[in-house]
Amino acid sequence: MIHIVGAGCGATDLITLRGKKYLEEADVIIYAGSLVNRELLDFAKPGAEKYDSAAMTLEEVIEKITAAEADGKTTVRLHTGDPSLYGAIREQMTEFDRLGFEYDITPGVSAFSGAAAALKAEYTLPNVSQTVIITRVAGRTDVPDSEKLSELAKHNSTIVLYLSTGLLGKVTEELIDGGYSPDSPAAIVYKASWPDEKVFRCTVGTLEQTAKENNITKLALITVGGFLGDDFDRSKLYDPTFPTEFREVK
Repeated sequence: MIHIVGAGCGATDLITLRGKKYLEEADVIIYAGSLVNRELLDFAKPGAEKYDSAAMTLEEVIEKITAAEADGKTTVRLHTGDPSLYGAIREQMTEFDRLGFEYDITPGVSAFSGAAAALKAEYTLPNVSQTVIITRVAGRTDVPDSEKLSELAKHNSTIVLYLSTGLLGKVTEELIDGGYSPDSPAAIVYKASWPDEKVFRCTVGTLEQTAKENNITKLALITVGGFLGDDFDRSKLYDPTFPTEFREVK
């Protein structure tokens, strides 16, 4: 059996109870060592095999899992955050299906949720933004033309950028091309929920400068949008003048 487990965004106590249980029971753990908090491996039972997938290819990962399956062992494939976001799990599941391996997925707390917590912010504010775009800027690997950041920026919604910290000059250029002002609020959240978490509030125009001044080159999320400002409308959810199924207007 293979358990694809989301490790959460960093803090060891942000893994789910189910994910922790699977880690404790696993015979083999293959973890994304470049991003996963290695303290999570302390949950492993004595004698569990541990492999860092950071330097492995898909074929090497499948080889280890195939050997574990042949021996009747349980494997945890430990991914950072939530495995469904930039986890490259689809290609693994395709191989599991081809080989007839049984597997399941345990969701995790994504870094975009951890970043909002670090910012003490709400991404979806009434009459500010009701849409969150999770994306990345094109770099060594491209994105579809319709999903270029300059195109997505035209929506003027909340944007959360993964895998883009080393390309902040391009991020700023494309955001401005898409309609954001250089003065639009932005923030860099470094290692959300980790003990060394850092938050830098800035603007679209000062993203690159802020990262350079604070030596932030990776392991950070970029957030952009009016949700970082102070102007928003009160939600109707708790408005005494707005009736709901559970509350009448008095």
